[in-house]
Amino acid sequence: MNEADALEIIRSAVWTIILGSGPAVGTAMGVGVVIALFQALTQIQEMTLTFVPKILAIFVVMTLAAPFIGGQVYAFTEQVYSRIEKGY
Repeated sequence: MNEADALEIIRSAVWTIILGSGPAVGTAMGVGVVIALFQALTQIQEMTLTFVPKILAIFVVMTLAAPFIGGQVYAFTEQVYSRIEKGY
């Protein structure tokens, strides 16, 4: 394995991490913006108001996105094992 192969595996690993965490991060950002707007409009500054809706939304999205995330991780694992099997 040379440097180009190692960089390709690292690039693929980072891309898999981005795709795997994307649904949760996107949901947290979206819900956070909506809650912040709600708090700004109603002037309710309760700190715990942000946590429960975010956690519930992330749980729902992760439940729905689990097959996609698992598929991405599985594809990456197959790619790495294939490289190990072929010797490069």
